[in-house]
Amino acid sequence: MLFLAVRSIRKRPGRFLATLLSAFLGAVIIMTFGSLHDTAAAPGVDKVSAESMTISASVVGGYGSLLVFFAIASTLTVGVRQRAEEIQLLRRTGATPAQVTRMVVGEAAVVALAGAALAVGPAVLGGRLLLDLFKDSGQVAAGVDPAFGAMALGSGFGVALLASVGAAFLAVRRATRAAAGARGPARGRGRTLAGCAALVAGAGGVLTTYAVDPAEEMLMAFPAYGAILLSVGFAVLAPALLGRILGLLRGPLAAVGGAGGYLSARNLRRRRAELAGVLMPMIIFTGMATATLYIQGVESDWVTRSGLDRTVEDKNLETLNLVVVGIIVVFSCIMLVNSLYAATTYRRREFGQQRLAGATPGQVLGVVGREAVILTLTGLTLGTVAGIAGIIPFTMVRTDQVLPDQGPGTWLAVMAVATAVTLGTSLGTARRTLTTPAIDAVTVAA
Repeated sequence: MLFLAVRSIRKRPGRFLATLLSAFLGAVIIMTFGSLHDTAAAPGVDKVSAESMTISASVVGGYGSLLVFFAIASTLTVGVRQRAEEIQLLRRTGATPAQVTRMVVGEAAVVALAGAALAVGPAVLGGRLLLDLFKDSGQVAAGVDPAFGAMALGSGFGVALLASVGAAFLAVRRATRAAAGARGPARGRGRTLAGCAALVAGAGGVLTTYAVDPAEEMLMAFPAYGAILLSVGFAVLAPALLGRILGLLRGPLAAVGGAGGYLSARNLRRRRAELAGVLMPMIIFTGMATATLYIQGVESDWVTRSGLDRTVEDKNLETLNLVVVGIIVVFSCIMLVNSLYAATTYRRREFGQQRLAGATPGQVLGVVGREAVILTLTGLTLGTVAGIAGIIPFTMVRTDQVLPDQGPGTWLAVMAVATAVTLGTSLGTARRTLTTPAIDAVTVAA
């Protein structure tokens, strides 16, 4: 099966570019911060510098690993779903589920190792630049030399490989069960329970903020992690939430958008499980970025107004928050672009059928645009709710105000990024797909 995996990659390399990109960028980030562990462990490094680098590498490594898994899982899930006919053909010709699983997992492993290998050079450069930033901010002594060794390489290759293999295994397992006609109500219940558990834990973290001393240095942790867990909970429950929202909006959409609005709502409701891969990164990006940036802004202003000197720990925390937000932005954009591109390209045959039935390319684009707007509003709304749930309690406890002084500028910037990526990718991919003649689109598999 490994031979088939390599042969499949060589035959259709374009199919694996999105996974390769996710593995490459993930390995770059993990190795870059992993190099801080190597640098901290080098002889002659003082205790304060070593502690700053170790904390940063550990925190960002944890967030990065989680986001790498989500990014690769999102890409692989869409890719495996699009290969449903291929998987069915393999099953009908005698391949067992275990053989199909080994082939897909082997493909993912090869692509992950290739992406991690390509990431070594950029990660070495990134590690040096990151160390210079820590030196400039006073978090690391000027005489510390950069190192890149076993910790960086092991973490980068390990995370990329484990995330790819694990995500591929889960994706192909669902696909082979679907090809065999099996249904999984237990998986739906498990997803619902996991989402509800994350929401309960997030609400508990947010409410704990009110029980903490307003001058406590670690006050930020409770609302920040609470907002993150709320974002994850909404993301996990995205298919069910999208279905409920569309059920409420079906009438208004039909009234405002006519047949196109009704068709958009119907398509989204039919494909809500598939589109969960689009909502998930959007919700996580909006919730985590909004909460982290505003909470950090309130904290920095509070320290300034209090006349306190900023310690190395304060600088470490601010650096970590900004870096984590940067990682979230990068991977959320990757996940959004990959999921939207794959999902829209896969609809080539559907678009061709609509055009043969009399729809013009402009009408098809209109339906896609309305779908993208609905998805964007849904994701931004849920993410904003999660973010505000962490921002307001922290602001109230820390400053005795309800809303932060930073204003809506940061939130609008987050909204603009998510909207531009979603609408740009959806409409751009659909426009490119519509250049294929309708008859060719129907007769050739997407």
